Amino acid sequence: MPDANLSQAHPWRKPLLITEFSALAILLISMGWFSSRTESGAELSPAWLLIPAAASLAVFISFIGLMYLRWVVAAAAERRTRHKIVFSLLVLTLLGVWAYGIANTWISLSNA
Repeated sequence: MPDANLSQAHPWRKPLLITEFSALAILLISMGWFSSRTESGAELSPAWLLIPAAASLAVFISFIGLMYLRWVVAAAAERRTRHKIVFSLLVLTLLGVWAYGIANTWISLSNA
């Protein structure tokens, strides 16, 4: 029998899901648009890369928010501190990988 607390969704869950999937759609559409522009031989300004970079950051942040709701908020009170520490390390890792990828992309475009 499901618990009464689990059947009621957290108020941030729906906005985070909407943000995640909207940003993912923007990311995929921008990648397709960039692909079609480069196939036609058109020059692409590096400033246009801010669109997929912002969209990917929004996907990561909303994903992290949903993980927080699932892991930390839903954890028992006696385990919440441990979950917060592990979750913080995971967040730092994910955002570090995102920043590293964005920096390497920008540097490779600057050198080209």
